[in-house]
Amino acid sequence: MKPIIRYRFLLLLMALVVVAAGCGRSKRLNKNVTLWRTDKIPYGTYYAYENLRHVFPDASVVINKKSPDQYKTYSYKTEKEEEDSDTVQYADDKTNYIIISNQVLPDESEVNALLNLVGKGQHVFISAFTISESLLDSLHLKTAFYSSLFNTDDSLTVSVNNPETNDSLSFTYPGTALDNYFASVDSNITSILGRDKFGRPNFVKFDYDGGGSIYIHLAPMAFTNFFLLHKNNKTYYDNALSYLPKNSTIVRWDDYFRYHTAGSDNKDGNGLFGAGSWLFKQKGLSTALLLLLALMLIIYLFESKRKQRVIPVILPLKNASVDFVKTVGRLYFQRHDNKNLALKMTVHFQDHVRSRYGIRSSLNDPEFEKKLAWKTGYNINNLKNMLFFMNSLQKMHDVTDDALLEFNRKLDHFYKYA
Repeated sequence: MKPIIRYRFLLLLMALVVVAAGCGRSKRLNKNVTLWRTDKIPYGTYYAYENLRHVFPDASVVINKKSPDQYKTYSYKTEKEEEDSDTVQYADDKTNYIIISNQVLPDESEVNALLNLVGKGQHVFISAFTISESLLDSLHLKTAFYSSLFNTDDSLTVSVNNPETNDSLSFTYPGTALDNYFASVDSNITSILGRDKFGRPNFVKFDYDGGGSIYIHLAPMAFTNFFLLHKNNKTYYDNALSYLPKNSTIVRWDDYFRYHTAGSDNKDGNGLFGAGSWLFKQKGLSTALLLLLALMLIIYLFESKRKQRVIPVILPLKNASVDFVKTVGRLYFQRHDNKNLALKMTVHFQDHVRSRYGIRSSLNDPEFEKKLAWKTGYNINNLKNMLFFMNSLQKMHDVTDDALLEFNRKLDHFYKYA
């Protein structure tokens, strides 16, 4: 075989190997649950947000970043006037307020503001994994799950009543469920519009005398790109939102509750020290703060002159590994980076199991808990509960303080008695 023919043959063979390797490599599903309007990933809500203009063709779709207690009712405010309003947003009686988020945790004043909007003829649609108990209590609702515990099935089935015929239509998709349901509703004031695969209510409506209504929905995964683009599931989206008035002039898609938690002071995007904050609106306090900053600057300039360094005290060496771990854990907890801290606690648990018991199986291995229970003698029911809780935290976008503390308690019990 001539050299040039041999080289061509080798190049062709290498090309075939590369193509075969590329064909055999399957794409991995992005399982990050964001529910964010600009995300085109499976569990984003880009499709739901973009199709609002088709469901409400006569309405202006705007982004809301303000707390509901900063709204004031005003008849027919123009779109130009809305853009010029920095601290107060106005809403007329033809407004639909749509909130699709991981959590909706309004404080007491915000709960009252939402209900006042509904009482004055507006319409509020809320779909979230976690909804504050204060809002649920005001509507006489109780959910089956709280905190970060949800249905972790790998498929979701939901049904919704057709607004015109009242027929129940069922929809499903092969993605993460993470849904919840109402364990208790007041049938005197509640209309059930949708249910889960077991027939339990997960979508309800409340009508007010002023003509407004509020909707509570506990399966936000049904508004993700993955769900809506699977077969004919967009019909679920059309039916669910068709309960809102079609003649609305404004549809507000909420971004405020994505970052807001109950008790937070940052309701207008400025925070405590922002240019429009309460502190800087108080003339005496703002003047005192500026004088304090000026004094600190003067002290720094005078004290920054070179002086003889203090001879440091050299302490004996000690094993600081435990202190380091505690400090790092405290740092993550104080920063409220709960999801990252939960992941590190899970990695530490897996490393402990590998080094002490020689078990290298992953958490998803069905034989893992059997091996671990046999080697440690730890209660099998407690172990199953801990591993289920651990897997649930890894799938969540946000982890609450209560869920993190509960996770730490379960791990401590395992380390103590295993």
